[in-house]
Parts: sequence; structure tokens; C-alpha cells
Amino acid sequence: METEMMRPLLLLPEMLLAGGALAALIGGSFVPRHRQWTIRIFTAIVLAATIVAAAIQLRSPATSAFDDSFAVDTTTGIARILAASGTLLILAIAADEISASARESESYALLLFSTAGTVLLAGANDLLALAVGFLLASIPLYALIGLAHTRAGAEATMKTYLMGALFGILLLLGVTILSGLTGTTGYAELADRLADAPQAVVTVAAVAVIAGLMFKAGGVPGHFWVPDAAQATTATAATFLTTVPKIGALLAVYRLATVLPPSSWPLLVAALAVASMTLGNLAAYWQSDPRRLLGWSTVSQVGFLLVPIVVAGRSDLALPSLLVYLTGYTATNIAAFAVSAALPEHRDLVDYRGLAAQRPWLAAALLVALLGLVGTPPTAVFVGKLTTATAAWDGGYAWLAVVVFGNSVLSLFYYLRWITPTYRDAGDKPVVKTRLSDRRWSARLAVSAAALSLVAGLATGPLWYVVSR
Repeated sequence: METEMMRPLLLLPEMLLAGGALAALIGGSFVPRHRQWTIRIFTAIVLAATIVAAAIQLRSPATSAFDDSFAVDTTTGIARILAASGTLLILAIAADEISASARESESYALLLFSTAGTVLLAGANDLLALAVGFLLASIPLYALIGLAHTRAGAEATMKTYLMGALFGILLLLGVTILSGLTGTTGYAELADRLADAPQAVVTVAAVAVIAGLMFKAGGVPGHFWVPDAAQATTATAATFLTTVPKIGALLAVYRLATVLPPSSWPLLVAALAVASMTLGNLAAYWQSDPRRLLGWSTVSQVGFLLVPIVVAGRSDLALPSLLVYLTGYTATNIAAFAVSAALPEHRDLVDYRGLAAQRPWLAAALLVALLGLVGTPPTAVFVGKLTTATAAWDGGYAWLAVVVFGNSVLSLFYYLRWITPTYRDAGDKPVVKTRLSDRRWSARLAVSAAALSLVAGLATGPLWYVVSR
């Protein structure tokens, strides 16, 4: 791999995101409330420019910036495109929900800051860069959740903050132990020096760092805040926090796993994968609030996404399957949350009864999104789960592949609890009606994101070629 000491333009996408966030924060202070939509347009331009810059850099050979502390390779490029694209789609929900609100421009700045932290996590090749990315991705989420201005929102913010502080300390503790053992923070040097370090101490450090990143990903054991935040905050924040930060956190775990000694982490990650997918599925079954159900669903999805990390270095399918799964999950999860954003009064599953007769396109988008999260062909998540299970089998973890398929079947039951009333006749029960003219962008996003999930599933060949370069 070619190494570059500085060349800050290698971090152009990250600079666009961070600079755009500062410009949105400062510029929004001078724009009247009724013209805050200009900041939204500016944010969309910044995200589009980030996607273009990342796509152009994908064609270049893999390299690194700032003395190997940040990797600029295909994995980072895909993460940049996914994170910026996901945030760009979420702006459609924001256009309906927070337009002309008192904190509109601040919301866009927070979204950009957290997206910048996400891509820093994804490309971190140094423990200090990992810590900075974690903090930059986490801190804006506290404010985003708190913008709901409700008692439940305040409770969710406090829970997220306390959990973030706890797991942030764990991550920094692990970083301190690893750097103290080896005298370095760079991944290249860590890989060489950790082989001679005491394995028990390395394992403790690995547990601490991975547990800290699980808070950012929303998986066990750092998952407790996710359902509360998804239920209590705005649809904009709920969609973002259950989608975009996972991209950076899971890729950060993958990069770190390839550096740590094989004896210190595979069983740990496998246990977290099984616990996340099983606990998330079992807890989601009893939920009646759609967003809380989706919150537990995202905990379960983290478990599936951890599976290819278990076989990192043991199977050539590990990284491509993770990237394909993340691509499909991003589109599919946004589609599901966009439906709930388009119907904000539908806060119970029974409220969706008769939706197919009234809003057939919205009901179809919900059907595609939920079956996509199950892993039904030909959606992109199906390809992700299939390749993920194949990678586990190929890497010598056949039992983990069986757990993936078993939990996929288990998840079908609670998604059917949402699908069934949607396609059932309303009968004499009064139907909760929402003026979709007030939520037209969310409705369009739901249909578009569901279609994108199908297209990504059907066009897996080109996507697989890119991610497996």
C-alpha cells in the first residue's frame, strides 16, 4: 500500500463534511426562520459533493494519510458514500418534520458533524484517530435526540448520554492499555508488537475497545439506549441514529479485529453477534410502537453485521459481505423509518390497519422494507445475509451460519405483526388518518428507498465487484 505522510486533500470528503457543518451552524444564525430551507439545500449540496469526491477517490490506489493514521481505500470510500448518501436521504424526512423550526439549521449541522465522525471511524488506522472519530460521531447524537423537546425525549437523551459516557470510558481504557503495552497507537505497529504482549491483558483491552464501539453501533452490550431513542426522538434523528453511525462503528471493529491477535477477539465478537441478533429479535416481538420495534430490529441487525467480522482474516468473503450488507441495510432501514415518518400519528401497529386500501404505494414500500429486513429475495439485505452466512461457513464457523438463518426466520414473526394489519380490512375500526400532503417528502422517500433496496439486490454483481476489489 502506498503511504502518504500528509496530503490533506486525501481527506477532502471529511473536510467537506466538517466544513459544511461549521458553515451550516454559523450561517443558520444569520438566516431568518422562514428561510432556513436554504441551509437544508446547502447541506444537500455538501453531501452530494462528498459523495462525488469519495467516488472519484475510489478509482485511485489504496493509500493512507497523516502518517498512516487514516486509511484511504475501497472500504473507506464505500463508507463515505454510504454515510453521506444515508444522511442525504434523511434530509427528505427533515424537510417535512423540522422545516422552519427553531433549531433547523442546528439539526443539519449536527447531522453533518456526526456523519464526519462516522467516516473518520470507518477509516481510522490509529487508536487516537479511532477515539476522535468515536467522540465526533457520538456527541452530536445527544443533541439530536434532545431536540424532540418532550419528557420522553429528555429521558432518552440522558440515557444515551450516560451510556455514551460509560462506553466511551471503556473505549479509552482499551486504547490506553493497547498503547501502553506496545508504545504505539498505529495499527501497523500494533499488529507486530501485540504478538509478544500478555494475551490476557490484550484480551481485556480488546473487550473494552469493542464494547465501546458497540455503543456506537447499537449492539449488545451498548444497546440499551437505542429503542428508547428511536421511540422518543424525532423521526429525523431516529432514522439517522439507527442507520448512519453503524457504518463507521462496524468498519472500525473490522479494522481493529485484523490487527488484534486471533486468540483475543473472535469468540467475543461471535458471542456479541449471537446476543445482539437473538435479544433484538425477542425484544422486538413484544413491541406495539413501530419505531420502538424498529429500534430493537436495528439491535438485531447489528448481530448479523458482526458475523463477517468474526471470520476477518479467515475468509475472503468477510469484508465484501459486510459492505454489501451495510449498503442494503442503509436503504432498507431508511425506507422503514420513512413510512413511520410519513404517518406520525400511527404510533401503534393497529393504527396501520387498512393502510393498503388507502395508501397502496406507502403500504408497498413498508412491505418491501420489512421483508427486506427479514432478508427476503431479491432485496439487498437478502444478499447481505446470504453472503454473511457463507463467509461464516467458509471461515470455519458453520454454527454461526445456522444461527443467522434461525434468527432470520425468528424475525419474520414480529415483522408480520406490522405487515398483517397493513393489508387487513379496516372494518368498523376507525382508521387514523394523516394528510400525506404535509408529509409528502417522507412518503416519497419511503417509496424511493424501498425501490433502491430492490435495485441494490438485483444489481449485486457490480456492487460485489466494487467492494471486493
